[in-house]
Amino acid sequence: MSRKESPSGYLLEDVKQLNMEITRNKEQAERVIREAADPDVIRYLLNELDDKFGDDPVDILHDEERGIGSIREAILRSGLISHDLKRDIVTRDDDPRDLTVAVPNSIWKNALGALAVGKPVVLYGPTGTGKTTLAKQLAMDTAVGYNIETAAPSWTDQDIIGRIAPDHSNDTVEYVKEPGCVSSAVLKAQSFDENWGLIIDELTRADISRIFGPLYTAIENRSQTLFETEDNTITLDPRVKIICTMNVSDRTVNELDDAITRRFAMIKVGGYDKDERDILFRKWVGNTIDCPTIDTSRLVDLFHADYEGLNYGQDTGEGIHEFGPMHYRDVVDFLGTVTTTDRDSSSEPGVGVYSDQPARAVGEAFKIYILPRLLNDATFPQIEQLPNHYQRLQEVFEVFDLAPAIDLAEQRYQSEEQRLSGR
Repeated sequence: MSRKESPSGYLLEDVKQLNMEITRNKEQAERVIREAADPDVIRYLLNELDDKFGDDPVDILHDEERGIGSIREAILRSGLISHDLKRDIVTRDDDPRDLTVAVPNSIWKNALGALAVGKPVVLYGPTGTGKTTLAKQLAMDTAVGYNIETAAPSWTDQDIIGRIAPDHSNDTVEYVKEPGCVSSAVLKAQSFDENWGLIIDELTRADISRIFGPLYTAIENRSQTLFETEDNTITLDPRVKIICTMNVSDRTVNELDDAITRRFAMIKVGGYDKDERDILFRKWVGNTIDCPTIDTSRLVDLFHADYEGLNYGQDTGEGIHEFGPMHYRDVVDFLGTVTTTDRDSSSEPGVGVYSDQPARAVGEAFKIYILPRLLNDATFPQIEQLPNHYQRLQEVFEVFDLAPAIDLAEQRYQSEEQRLSGR
């Protein structure tokens, strides 16, 4: 049956005849997706059948690798294809499901359970525990896609709900209603008729009580209007999965406004045991570092010793600073680049710059990626302990040169001591 004879829409044989037109014309591609009569039409355009549409699937051809353009919007609105396939096209070249975050299973289960009963989730814990990656994975497990926003000190409730903003197009000033991040997520869930995730990263950078007031009301009363656009009255849709992250300690969480702890599920991310950390460290090192003069087994041991000394203490059983294992991924990536002996394969000047000083490179990596993150929010008693901590590590791991990290820790301690003494 030809396209003209098919009142129900485009059939697969029609689309194959229109291949070149769909390739050249984005509007034609959208029309075919909207009016597809069979799931195989869209699956063909996405190169999901043995008989392929082209070198690139239709969404990459017209919308490129990332982002949701008009082609992906049309696919997401289709009721013909599976949720999993929709997730695949939303996360082209940026799929958090492929990332390894070995959080304890109870954390994953608790977060999924809270989202299933309609509770927004706050993932909190020390820096470097993989909260943002976990938030992305939760969003992709419970929805077909997500938006991610990073909170800022300047945020108000308008950034959450919406605002009236000036539009300077066409040489005139008009005022339009601009949805906030929660309202935008609701509109996507409604438009695609699918669950949609909203991740608010680093929530404690904003004044939570200031920005969440109307949202608290909407959580308590789902029929409460969040925002009104020219076309929609927006209420909090249960298909929107709200996931927030906070870089905070237990003490800070206890000081939060009771309003958020009553309305959000507060889930601490941390508690990596040695076996879980070992999976991460050995995978990163094995996949990244190709320098025969770096003892990668001892490097993994150094990561464990540093993590355990910081979090749990060397002798007293009292840790220096809560710290997550994900920071060591940056150390590994740095070492893999600067210690490689295969300089000729890259035009980047920094590749291989420590190929003749791999032991020194380890200390420099700790100076760049570990110490600044420890010192960022450390108290004076914590700062005071860091030089001795890294001196002890140097004595155990003589194969590496930790002097750069030790020097930075000592300099910061001396500076803070002088400041406190008024000298």
